[in-house]
Amino acid sequence: MTRASSRSPPMPSDRADCTLDLRPLATTPSPHPSMTSAAVSTLLRDARRIVVKVGSSLVTNEGRGLDEVAIGEWCRQLALLSAQGKEVVMVSSGAIAEGMKRLGWTTRPSEVPALQAAAAVGQMGLAQMYETKLRENGMGSAQVLLTHADLADRERYLNARSTLLTLLQHRVLPVINENDTVVNDEIKFGDNDTLGALVANLIEADLLVILTDQKGLYSADPRKDPLATFVHEARAGDAALETMAGGAGSSIGKGGMITKILAAKRAAGSGASTVIAWGREPDALLRLAHGDNMGTLLVAQTAKQQARKQWMADHLQLRGSVTVDAGAAHKVQTEGKSLLPIGMTGVAGDFSRGDVIAIRDEQGVEIGRGLANYASAEARLLCRKPSHEYEALLGYTAEPEMVHRDNLILSR
Repeated sequence: MTRASSRSPPMPSDRADCTLDLRPLATTPSPHPSMTSAAVSTLLRDARRIVVKVGSSLVTNEGRGLDEVAIGEWCRQLALLSAQGKEVVMVSSGAIAEGMKRLGWTTRPSEVPALQAAAAVGQMGLAQMYETKLRENGMGSAQVLLTHADLADRERYLNARSTLLTLLQHRVLPVINENDTVVNDEIKFGDNDTLGALVANLIEADLLVILTDQKGLYSADPRKDPLATFVHEARAGDAALETMAGGAGSSIGKGGMITKILAAKRAAGSGASTVIAWGREPDALLRLAHGDNMGTLLVAQTAKQQARKQWMADHLQLRGSVTVDAGAAHKVQTEGKSLLPIGMTGVAGDFSRGDVIAIRDEQGVEIGRGLANYASAEARLLCRKPSHEYEALLGYTAEPEMVHRDNLILSR
């Protein structure tokens, strides 16, 4: 283990530290003007659910071993954010880099079995370090290893989502890493910036914070171009950003600035904005949550709720529907309540958990649509049944609602 480095991130002179004008290109118009300082502060301060991604070079101090001081600092800040009512998730690289150090390797191998072996060795120390530092700050921790396949499969996606949200409810901080010991192409081509964005989508985070060894995004590589200008704020997904980003920044990690730009674009799809900031900035996470404008802010163009509800509204072909009685229809339409199975009188179609389904009144008119918490076969068993009977009918108990109000939009 090593002590935290006091090195400053590479950056050009102060005169080049300015806001880059990223107004819409003639061929690619954008509806988002530059935000005021107050608006930026509000966006950051109001973020309730935050995903923090930390790269290998920071976690392992450029490959010299797990940086106990730095990890302890991030854990202290995460615990304070949790005490303030924030829900925080950590996506941490570093398993392969730590495994390389423990195995005495000085360069990252190219053979997949060797990378998997390094990940298996390093994951032990990485999980232990986070558990120790979070416990010192009064936080419980949980190790969650994911692959892209987990998030591509509907059932595994929903199971992962339920697990993470349950951990957050119990004030347990999930520490997520890619399950490098069992995947092939993810090690060869993947990066944890992308995983951070996928996790932000998975739990519908308000903000993705990518801590890196750079201050943020520049118009060019500041290590090569002394005239590079710093980008304080831009629109996530702006094509101009991708032309600015260079290649990988170190031999320890796999990602570079381009992966962070693409991760921000992906996170914006579910309404999450992204901050790219220097990971050794004192109290970086606390200052961001307080509304300080630091690093590069890439603003999502669509609000979180709007993005999800627009996605549901855009479904032209639904896999099925449920019919509800007058009382349930009134609660959903007028009182903004969730749909409970006890108010359902019928189920049509063949759908799976997580599918978008229609909610119809007794006349067959669609009054809303939302994400089903139960498959059609299970829903048929639950019609007109109270929640305390679910376990006897299904053999397990999941959500009490058929469609939660947060996953429901009204049609009329």
